Amino acid sequence: MVRILHAADFHLDSAFGALGEEQARQRRQESRQLVSRLADYGNEQGVQLMLLAGDLFDSDDIFSQTGEDLALALGRFDGHVVIAPGNHDWYDPAGAYGRILWPENVHVFTEDKLTALDFPQYDCCVWGAAFTAPTGADGAVLDGFTAPDDGRTHLLVLHGDLGGRESVYRPLNAEQLQRAGVDYAALGHQHAFSGVLRAGRTYYAYPGCPEGRGFDELGEKGVLCGTVEPGRAALQFVPFGRRRYEILTVDVTDSDPLAAVANRLPRDTERDIYRIMLTGETAEPIRTERLRQELADRFYALEVRDQTRMKQDIWAHCGDDSLRGLFLQKLRADYETADEDGRRQIEQAVRFGLAAMDNRDM
Repeated sequence: MVRILHAADFHLDSAFGALGEEQARQRRQESRQLVSRLADYGNEQGVQLMLLAGDLFDSDDIFSQTGEDLALALGRFDGHVVIAPGNHDWYDPAGAYGRILWPENVHVFTEDKLTALDFPQYDCCVWGAAFTAPTGADGAVLDGFTAPDDGRTHLLVLHGDLGGRESVYRPLNAEQLQRAGVDYAALGHQHAFSGVLRAGRTYYAYPGCPEGRGFDELGEKGVLCGTVEPGRAALQFVPFGRRRYEILTVDVTDSDPLAAVANRLPRDTERDIYRIMLTGETAEPIRTERLRQELADRFYALEVRDQTRMKQDIWAHCGDDSLRGLFLQKLRADYETADEDGRRQIEQAVRFGLAAMDNRDM
């Protein structure tokens, strides 16, 4: 049995362009600190192998401090680190991986073909491959491969696009993982946690990125940690992100926008980055910048988007000599005799009907 930590897709030195200059700088620094936190967590949990499945850097053009901090943090880890470079941080002897002075406990795959690293102290073998160019890595790297049935724990570390048949980022499929017959495949590339899945005897997962970088990477982000042995993988998702990106949609119809948003907000959002989408009908235009300023202290960063419609008298043109007038006249008669719930349903029917007549969405 070997205790592992599986992480991927750090994208260190990302621009964080949607944030202000100072916040973007702070987020880049927090991202660099991520690796130190991982090393500390791994040591606390008795992790023996840290499996990093690529895209540790956002590009080959990294700050020298970033590489130095990464090597220093990984050198503090008590176990061994195995890295399989991805499409953003592809291996080039003259690139970022070649320029960094790695500590002895860090092992980097350097070829676009499967090679093995033996760890007899853990009765374990780790297989992996690197991207050696930003695109074009071949999913055939797994074709014909089956891990030996020798009683040891066999792990696979690989950056690739599972299910992306037309992908240029090493397309993989579940059939290849099943034939590989490893005990656990630590994958990178997809930024959402996949859950721990199984193909034949092979357990596999994407941990997702450990830090969200935009509103396409919502919610809690983290890593996987646990144990693997022949025929069994027991891994848990560990939330690890300093901040979360969240999108909250609030209907402000017949409400004060500030109160409507406040009533929908969860507690403890101060560390997070939010986009609030306002919907519904209003009598007056929403003053989004004023609303953003009133709420700003509740978030690390906030943007407010107004998708409301101006409220209109739905019974306008009732009785006109037109299809619209006849439609409204019929429903208005029902409306006058309906109870409160019935009136709400009729109002909704009117809105849907008028939207259909105007060939627009509700």
